[in-house]
Amino acid sequence: MSRVFCAALAALALLLSLTSAQAQSCGSNSSGFDRWLAAYKQRAVRAGVSERTVQSALAGVDYDHKVVRLDRGQHSFKLSFEQFYARRVSNSMIKRAQRIISQRRDLFNRIQQLCVPPAILTAIWGLETNFGGDTGGKYSILQSAATLAYDCRRSAFFENELTHALRIIDKGDIPASRMRGGWAGEIGPMQFLPSSYNQYAVDFDGDGHRDLFRSVPDMLASTANYLRRKGWEAGQPWGEGSRNYDVIREWNKAEVYVKTIAKMAQQIAR
Repeated sequence: MSRVFCAALAALALLLSLTSAQAQSCGSNSSGFDRWLAAYKQRAVRAGVSERTVQSALAGVDYDHKVVRLDRGQHSFKLSFEQFYARRVSNSMIKRAQRIISQRRDLFNRIQQLCVPPAILTAIWGLETNFGGDTGGKYSILQSAATLAYDCRRSAFFENELTHALRIIDKGDIPASRMRGGWAGEIGPMQFLPSSYNQYAVDFDGDGHRDLFRSVPDMLASTANYLRRKGWEAGQPWGEGSRNYDVIREWNKAEVYVKTIAKMAQQIAR
C-alpha cells in the first residue's frame, strides 16, 4: 500500500472522527441531550460556575420540543413594517405608556441621568411584553437555554447564555426557582438575555439585588444603562439614519422591530 494512499486513509479517518465529534456536540432531536448535558456541566464548572449550582440548577432539565418549534417558527419578523406595527402597536398601548410616564415621573427623572428618554424605555417595555402582561413565566429559562444550546442551529450562542444564567444563580441575584421567562431564555418584562443581565443590569432601587422580574426601577434603569453603554446620545433624535436609531438596532437586529420601537416612541413622546 503506497504512502500516499495510507496518508489519504489517515486523513479520511481523522475527518470522520472530527465529524462524529461535532455531531455529538449538538443534535436535532432529544436522543443525545442527556449526554450533551452531562458534558456541558463539566464545561460550566471549568468556566467558573460552582459545581453545587451546576448540579442543583440543572437537575431535572430536559429537552423541550416546544422551544425548538418556537425557535423555528418566528415568522412575524418577515412581515412588512406596516403589518408588524399594526399587529404589535395600538392606540391603547400608546396611551398606557403615556400614563406610566406620568405616574412614575420621579422615577423617569432619576433614570434620565442615564441619558435615555422615557418614551424609548416604555416603547421597549410595551413591545417586549405589553408592559409585563405577556411574560407569564411559562418557560424554564434554564431548560430553554439548555435545549437551544444543544440544538445545532445556534449552539454556541445559547451555551453562552446558559452559562450566564447559571452565573446569575451562583451570585445569588436570582434563585433557580424564579428563573422562568421567555421561551428563548429571556429574563423579565424587558426580556434581557442572561448575558445582557450580567453585563448591563443595575440595582436602581437599592435593595442589593438586580431584580429584572419584579422591580420596575431596576428593569427600566437596566434598559437605559444597556442603551447608554451601546452609545445612546442624550437629547438627540432616534429616527432612521440617526446614531440613536443604530443603538436601538443593538437591542434587536430585526429592522421591523427597530423601526417599530422608533415610531412607537415618537407617538408616546407627542
